[in-house]
Amino acid sequence: MSMIQVEDLTFSYPSSYDNIFEHVSFQIDTDWKLGFVGRNGRGKTTFLSLLLGKYEYQGRIRSSVQFDYFPYPVEDRERMTQEIFCEVCPQAEEWELLRELSHLEVREDVLWRPFSTLSNGEQTKVLLAALFLNEGHFLLIDEPTNHLDARARAVVSAYLNRKKGFILVSHDRCFLDGCVDHILSLNRSNIEVQRGNYSSWFANFQRQQEFELAQNTKLKRSISEMQQAARQTTRWSDAVENSKNGARTGGVKADKGYIGHKAAKMMQRAKNIETRRQRAIEEKSGLLKNLENTEELKLFPLRYFTDTLVTFSGVAPVFDGKEVCRPLSLVVRQGDRIVLDGRNGTGKTSLLKLLLGQEIPHHGTLTVGSGVVISYVPQDASWLTGSLTDFAEQSRIDESLFRAILHKMGVSRMQFEKDMADYSAGQKKKVLLARSLCQRAHLYVWDEPLNYIDVYSRMQIEALIQVFSPAMILVEHDLAFQNAVATKTVPVFR
Repeated sequence: MSMIQVEDLTFSYPSSYDNIFEHVSFQIDTDWKLGFVGRNGRGKTTFLSLLLGKYEYQGRIRSSVQFDYFPYPVEDRERMTQEIFCEVCPQAEEWELLRELSHLEVREDVLWRPFSTLSNGEQTKVLLAALFLNEGHFLLIDEPTNHLDARARAVVSAYLNRKKGFILVSHDRCFLDGCVDHILSLNRSNIEVQRGNYSSWFANFQRQQEFELAQNTKLKRSISEMQQAARQTTRWSDAVENSKNGARTGGVKADKGYIGHKAAKMMQRAKNIETRRQRAIEEKSGLLKNLENTEELKLFPLRYFTDTLVTFSGVAPVFDGKEVCRPLSLVVRQGDRIVLDGRNGTGKTSLLKLLLGQEIPHHGTLTVGSGVVISYVPQDASWLTGSLTDFAEQSRIDESLFRAILHKMGVSRMQFEKDMADYSAGQKKKVLLARSLCQRAHLYVWDEPLNYIDVYSRMQIEALIQVFSPAMILVEHDLAFQNAVATKTVPVFR
């Protein structure tokens, strides 16, 4: 057991005027299983890069362990998987890797296949198994769930729960709850460490914010009352002081000593009130620095003239002459929110592309209602480049609305003038989601819309769907999201 100590860390990219981290200090134990959470673009991957020594920074990071990073960069993916295993963990024995793969439900024959032939999920599992065999290393795991289906997420979460000594960046609430014992929270103003899983951290965070909101309201009222009292006391003091040279009723001359003493007491009272007011202002300024403002999103789906939008009748994509999945029969009606649920490689994305009119070999009949307007969010957002203005124009959406939605989803206005190529993966995915929310459609087709999306935005989208009830077909493996929005879950089998 040893400690990783971060002392007075300050960092900004050379091309940026704004600090990503400013005078941050905390420490963590190398035996802990840490979930690393925070909104998109706040610097989670940047912090992992600082631990790896990729950038210069101010302050100090002290550690006696060697850091490894997932995803591990595999340069030649045509090599046999066993060769890559030997590169990642040269000291480990083959039987050790086979043991790890069995825990991850991966067949051992993958070792003797080219790495490129493995599914994304299999590649993730193999690399995680190999990295954990580097004894004494501390693993930095950056969003491993994006290529994992629901079953694989459960398996990997259980596998990580048996390990120790890692930082895990993930936005999947159920996944985090299954495998971490501490949360490293990248907040608006600081980084905090708290014992427990994601759910316990979030409950504590919400309670703290509710307390601070109540305290803030109380202090605002007190400050206003004290301000009014101080003004009133000052007026009384001035009035008493001015009466020194006047005369009382009946012509009796005023007692200047008494009046001066009374005026001084009133002035001291005013000063005391002002001191208390300043203290209250200072206390208030320390509140709500980490408050996450999540504004409500809106969507205005089109109404179709009949209840039925789409009908699948025995539809199955065909690859190399074989059906990729069992034939699917399904009717999509207005208000339906259907999640296609199945293992990776069962043709879910192909089914969505067929719905969009793409030419994919298939069996069965797919009928889309005449004039049905579809809004689509693809799985991949890495291709986004250029300005938001050009993207909005090309997409034929209202740019002002588009930018407003992005801002509500936590994308700062400073990002608006940057090239989208420089956006984080989560920010790019938000661009595609915001475009879809700007489009009025009868049916919204979203393919893994939550990849890289932070938890607060996930909850915003859940609330939006629950309120506006658009017709949707989704592929999404986040169980908390599925449970919140789906009216029907349709299994897709091989």
